[in-house]
Amino acid sequence: MTDNNANHPQGRDGAQGEHKRSRWSVLRVIQLVSLVLGAGLIGIYLAAKIDAFLASRNAIRHLDRARTIEVTRIRSDASIRDAASADPVDTSLWSKQRVEGFQQSLMADLNLPLAVLKIPEIDIEVPVFDGTDDLILNRGAGRIEGTAMPNQPGNSGIAAHRDGFFRELADVELGDEIVVETIDSSSTYVIEDIRIVDPTDVWVLDPTDLQSITLVTCYPFYFIGSAPQRYIVRAGLKSPKGTLEH
Repeated sequence: MTDNNANHPQGRDGAQGEHKRSRWSVLRVIQLVSLVLGAGLIGIYLAAKIDAFLASRNAIRHLDRARTIEVTRIRSDASIRDAASADPVDTSLWSKQRVEGFQQSLMADLNLPLAVLKIPEIDIEVPVFDGTDDLILNRGAGRIEGTAMPNQPGNSGIAAHRDGFFRELADVELGDEIVVETIDSSSTYVIEDIRIVDPTDVWVLDPTDLQSITLVTCYPFYFIGSAPQRYIVRAGLKSPKGTLEH
């Protein structure tokens, strides 16, 4: 018999070369797949790290908001009879009845405030609870039922006693700023309207298209007995450029 491979050595070499090239191609494919998988795993790892970082920063911001609200509640809960208190609630302008009501409210356990309301120009800083019953209004300010939540679209009505936390509201002026801080937001409002109305003028609490707040207290401020009117302060959301949003 004739050995074909012996008679055609180039055919054998060609077959071996083809086999090597085929094997090399497979290895290249495996390498490419490995690189793609490696890059994908690195991408997933980096995305997870970035997500964790952003989540951590967001959690820190939420914690800061919560701490601000909790500190203000602690301030309002601190006994005003404690002369050693670092930052007691200033009740020097309050009525005797309101001081007693505040002291009694300290014995009750309330939920965490919805927000903290600040008016720097007149040194008001008060926790805002949900509701307007006697206990809440002795402890701080309260969101009026049926109005928007603080820092949410619409008109958020906030009430407090004229002889208590809103005593200094008598000195507020147009253009003064009101800062409202919640656990996850902080908004600045600019006072654009101050008026005196009758108790039946509930239209002042009507919903608004834009984010706003309406502060409500009794009037006159130093009236003895049940005050016959209401003192209304309306503030609109301040835009980033410092102007009102209309």
